[in-house]
Amino acid sequence: MDGSGKRNKGARGEREAAALLSDELGFIVKRNIDQTREGGSDITIGKWQLEVKRQEKISIDKWFKQATDACKSNQTPAVMFRRSNQDWKVCINLKDFCYLVRETFDD
Repeated sequence: MDGSGKRNKGARGEREAAALLSDELGFIVKRNIDQTREGGSDITIGKWQLEVKRQEKISIDKWFKQATDACKSNQTPAVMFRRSNQDWKVCINLKDFCYLVRETFDD
């Protein structure tokens, strides 16, 4: 796939992820369309900085570094990814996962 094909596939993946997140969260989630020029993540939701990948070859460490590099000190990195014909998955740090789990027990 050439450069423009990869960019188009990436943009489609970001749009798909934003639409799915919007449906699941109940509010509009938008892509950071200027992120290539200005830096930053593909999608920002509150403190979460999401790097979105729609690829067959999984490179979690590389993608997570990309997400981490896009974060400021008060932000949290995450990678949202999927292969063809598979569900979306999200990768986060263990400390962030533990925080989310503890939150479910506070109810």
